[in-house]
Amino acid sequence: MHREGRPPERLTNRSPQSGDRAREITRGFLRAAEPNASKADVDAVLLGVSELVSNAVRHAGGVTDFRLDSVEGGVLVEVSDASVRRPRTVQINPSVPGGFGWLLVRELATDVTVTLHPGEGKTIRASFPVRAA
Repeated sequence: MHREGRPPERLTNRSPQSGDRAREITRGFLRAAEPNASKADVDAVLLGVSELVSNAVRHAGGVTDFRLDSVEGGVLVEVSDASVRRPRTVQINPSVPGGFGWLLVRELATDVTVTLHPGEGKTIRASFPVRAA
């Protein structure tokens, strides 16, 4: 949804190590880059970012790079970590907490890619739609 005539907004090289911090950074980014975004879309981006960062911290030793880009029709989120293991969908067990994060990201995002960097880790890119309220 980025505004015509302006370059896309970008935030890069921040490495939040908690879902809370990632949401705070993303909320500020969205206020600046997409001020007229619908609340539902903002909430979906915040949830997706929180899950991606939380998963990197919990399963991959932490976030090594974090990027947000305002692109036509939405926001591109990139979260990198040091693990070369791809995220995997787990069988949901209602009596055990967790296991929903990767499913949520894939449900909320319009496109998700995982790029492995052998010996270095991986980058997950997720595109989230952001429409005007």
